[in-house]
Amino acid sequence: MKYLLAALMMGASLAASAANHEIKMLNAGKDGTMVFEPGVLKAAPGDTVTFKAASAGHFVQSKAVPNGAKDFTSEEDENFTVKLDKEGVYVYICPPHRTMNMAGIIQVGKAVNRVEAEAAVAELEKRATVNQGRLKTYLQQIK
Repeated sequence: MKYLLAALMMGASLAASAANHEIKMLNAGKDGTMVFEPGVLKAAPGDTVTFKAASAGHFVQSKAVPNGAKDFTSEEDENFTVKLDKEGVYVYICPPHRTMNMAGIIQVGKAVNRVEAEAAVAELEKRATVNQGRLKTYLQQIK
């Protein structure tokens, strides 16, 4: 009985330590036009991220996720929360503003899928007509 109680308490403690982060979808922010703010986020496995529809006309879609993680897509102009269960790098975009390089990166724990994330960033940067280099700059912050 003692062991069961200890296990339950430890599980509750771990669940309580998970954080909820917020990323705003904006027409303009500190990194320029058509941005997610922050553009780079570091999180722990089990944390959640809520994408806030702070400006109209945006939604979020994953372009690279770690092995075993589920791709995600939100609805336009709606807040969206995703739980980050898998360690690695998540690259995401706003599809209507993809060519404006409206994209961001989340690192959860270790960057175990960095090579795949780099390939996704290179492809997105190649197709950007505005804000070129912004996503590459974000990727440089991933260790």
